[in-house]
Amino acid sequence: MRIELVKRKEHSRKMALLSPVIAVGLTLVAAAILFAASGTDPFLGLYKFFIEPLTDSWSVQEIIVKATPMVLIACGLAVCYLSNNWNIGAEGQFIFGALCGSFLPIVYPEFETSLTLPLMLVLGALGGAFWALIPAVLKTRFNANEILTSLMLVYVASLLLDYLVRGPWRDPGGYNFPESRLFSEAATLPLIGDGRMSIAAPVAVVVVIVLAIVLARTLKGFEIRVMGESPRAGAFAGFSAKRLTLFAFALAGGLAGLAGTMEVSGSLNQLLPTISPGYGFTAIIVAFLGRLNPVGILVAGFVLALSYIGGEAVQASMGVSDKIASVIQGLLLFFVLACDTLILYRIRLHSRRTTATGEVSRA
Repeated sequence: MRIELVKRKEHSRKMALLSPVIAVGLTLVAAAILFAASGTDPFLGLYKFFIEPLTDSWSVQEIIVKATPMVLIACGLAVCYLSNNWNIGAEGQFIFGALCGSFLPIVYPEFETSLTLPLMLVLGALGGAFWALIPAVLKTRFNANEILTSLMLVYVASLLLDYLVRGPWRDPGGYNFPESRLFSEAATLPLIGDGRMSIAAPVAVVVVIVLAIVLARTLKGFEIRVMGESPRAGAFAGFSAKRLTLFAFALAGGLAGLAGTMEVSGSLNQLLPTISPGYGFTAIIVAFLGRLNPVGILVAGFVLALSYIGGEAVQASMGVSDKIASVIQGLLLFFVLACDTLILYRIRLHSRRTTATGEVSRA
């Protein structure tokens, strides 16, 4: 017996829209099985994971805080994936952007003017774009696989962050703890409300709106879609695959770097050895769950942020492992890809029969 995936001549648009909903439903079922297997009440686990965080204003603010960097990163990744460029290193671009954005408040703490924060954001975006352009240049110049190069640079950025906060950028008054000095008020994002939510949240919404208009209403958006679906047709139209690769990676890295800078200048207010719980990798799930559409990404980012807060809730109240959130996020990505695969392809079974001459025939 052999299983084949055969591309469908046509696929249902309705099912394509319902695919994320089906994936979320299957994830809920799988999560219930996980809770039951761990010896806890599955219904109570699902309530505390998915519902209880939405009933408290503080938890909702925390969800928005965690959703903001994932939405920004996923918007940039969506441009890469739509143009058929597989950027897997957004986590490294997030970290390197945070490092570049933190340069002023750490190395020049006395520089406290109205320009401090804007310069930090610009440096963070440029740093993330630079880090993303490395695999882009390697791909366009040497035909290197961007999946491998962008992923390997994640570990380079992580080790560089660890070196700086334990060495040259360690807080001289921090009792040898591996952390940078606290940022000054001029280098801190203004907060909204009485929680940790900052102006980074409305910035992310603005980016979503602008990118949605660019992809749907501009020539650049048309170029991205055409080159992603048919590079040969795009070449006939005069579009350059190399220039688009550089643009897509630079945009994705710039948004990831901006997210990193806003994370350290808003939520954390300093550099630590670990400044991200994996936002760059989770943003890949956000991008695909949102159907590579900026508005869908905004909703998907909220859902994935809910998984972080829900994971902390079940860990604290039910004693479930702190890895449960990562497992559920992985299951969600698996079901999203599985649903998409079945929408685009149909399963065909081939059975083998032995003939009288001993030859094997396939039905």
